[in-house]
Amino acid sequence: DCRYNALVWGNVRGDEGTIRGNIARNPKDRLQMAVFPEDSEIGKHAVTHYRVVERFGYVTLVECILETGRTHQIRAHMSHIGHPLFNDARYGGDVILRGLTSASYKAFVNHCFETCPRQALHARTLGFKHPTTGEEMDFSSPLAEDFEALLKRWRTYRDGLKTNNNE
Repeated sequence: DCRYNALVWGNVRGDEGTIRGNIARNPKDRLQMAVFPEDSEIGKHAVTHYRVVERFGYVTLVECILETGRTHQIRAHMSHIGHPLFNDARYGGDVILRGLTSASYKAFVNHCFETCPRQALHARTLGFKHPTTGEEMDFSSPLAEDFEALLKRWRTYRDGLKTNNNE
């Protein structure tokens, strides 16, 4: 069982979903993977299940559970449904995609980019069958400090908006 946490751009519709689509190299950018129809001859079958963990308005923390394990699967699938990973330069998430046009918001997001200077993706649980014994092996790890700090910034921002809107 492989579970990841990802901070994605936008307010994800619904509380959970499944993305199905073959994954192959993007013909226009060899460093990027692209999503193709499931019935297409292009790419390898890929399935990502996701559920919302926490909403911040302009970004959403989701848990992704992989049914398959393709290169860049989460990054390509989430981008494909319009929710690229926060600060993911390869898939267009390293610019402000949602939110306000104010200088203070731009400064806030840029500070978030500096806080977590990589795509906001964390392998929370990785699992596999032991090759010799066949035993299910699962390994979990806590969020990295930069990812934790990023979420803290978004919580403070969101909670500040709620406070200001209630006054």
